[in-house]
Amino acid sequence: MSEPTPYELLEVDEDASFEEVQDARTRLTELYSSDKKRLQSIEAAFEAILMHRLSLRITGKIKVPRDISRPDEPTARPVSSFVKSAAKSGPAWLNKLIDTPTRADILWPAGVYASLGGLSVYPAANDSLLQLALAVGVGSCLYFVNRKEQKFGRAVLLTVAGLVIGLVVGGLLGSLVGSAFITTEKFIALFTFLILWLVSSFLR
Repeated sequence: MSEPTPYELLEVDEDASFEEVQDARTRLTELYSSDKKRLQSIEAAFEAILMHRLSLRITGKIKVPRDISRPDEPTARPVSSFVKSAAKSGPAWLNKLIDTPTRADILWPAGVYASLGGLSVYPAANDSLLQLALAVGVGSCLYFVNRKEQKFGRAVLLTVAGLVIGLVVGGLLGSLVGSAFITTEKFIALFTFLILWLVSSFLR
């Protein structure tokens, strides 16, 4: 019996689009998540298909994927779909962590953290106000992340990780900035809000 081709291992046709190949890889990875040998075969098949497509592109023999039409046709795929497909080409754990946010997913958290940042740098802001702003920022991050997947435990872990990174890295950078324009405490708060905004918008 002949050895299956990479396309057969991923259960797709040879003229399948990249998105179909990627979806097949994701589906099979989740299906055989406990079978390390099968997972290695799936990854090897996926990489072999990518290399095959690359060689076809280099030699000018690659075919235009069947789900991509000409730009002047109404059925042409939007650019965002290609961005999402490319973002899925990383490891499975990274794909589950990284989000492709909508404009609202970016702007709403940005508005919240910009407001908190403005409150933090207010000249009359004291330590109590900074602590309150950080508490609101943490709660907001927890809400925004949990809203995406409805996985509270995961949202807590991501929020705590963002808070720790913001405080630690902000503290290190704050000591370099000095107090010429802003106090170290306010700089740490601003940097933490930036990290929490990134977590809220681009993680899930």
